Amino acid sequence: MSRRLFCEISPFTYRLSMEKEILKRHLKDFCAGRHFAKKRSKDSLPVIIYRHNSLIRRRLGNVDMQLQENKAVNLSLAVVHIDGLLIHPGETFSLWKLVGRTSAHKGYKEGLTITKGQPAHGIGGGLCQLSNLIHWMVLHSELTITEHHHHDGVDLFPDHGRQIPFGTGTSISYNYLDYRVKNNTANTYQLRLWVDDKYLSGELRAAEPQAHTFHIHAQNEYFSRKAGVIYRNGEVYRDTIDRQTGEIINHQLIRTNHAKVMYECPPSITIRDAE
Repeated sequence: MSRRLFCEISPFTYRLSMEKEILKRHLKDFCAGRHFAKKRSKDSLPVIIYRHNSLIRRRLGNVDMQLQENKAVNLSLAVVHIDGLLIHPGETFSLWKLVGRTSAHKGYKEGLTITKGQPAHGIGGGLCQLSNLIHWMVLHSELTITEHHHHDGVDLFPDHGRQIPFGTGTSISYNYLDYRVKNNTANTYQLRLWVDDKYLSGELRAAEPQAHTFHIHAQNEYFSRKAGVIYRNGEVYRDTIDRQTGEIINHQLIRTNHAKVMYECPPSITIRDAE
């Protein structure tokens, strides 16, 4: 039997390990001297780079729908700290620097989280939908992603109205698993975010048009079975397109998926036997 990690001994040691990582991130940021984006504006920048709507209440397997209701509350609390944010040249966007630590005292509720590749719940759960939305919009921009974590290796829920390729999601946990983006361009960008009865919605705006557009798409997707375990496979590409000519000038592989399927596959899905 392998020796347990310190964080696996008890809930107390797990919490202690988390607080250690949070402190390490604070110290690292302090020493690095990064210039984080903080200024917000009620006035929208003129150019819409990309916009997207994300359905808040989705039936995810056997997950309690009350967690989805709570997620709506959590999202509405978080977006007010980011909406209108200006990301000037040289600045870094950090989700947790803006949202801060989530707590019941601030009004956050128990929402869906992912722990060790399994559905769980915790205060402030569901905010990965916010980082997912921002990440999807950023992929269509000339901003540079400097920190991005995946829910590696697992496909937790079947596709119900999926709008974006599998594998383009994010994993966040205050504050040591962050989502960060740096503006290495001469353009100024802005995030507009809002929540209504059905959707988490966002726009990525800019002061000037971009020279390129971007198309993110999946290729070679299939399900396979090996030693009785089913996996979801595929690749996600990002095409850079010249705005003037429409020519694809870069075809970049940004993600290779080989994720263990954690739900019962419907009969309509074809499953290959792995060699």
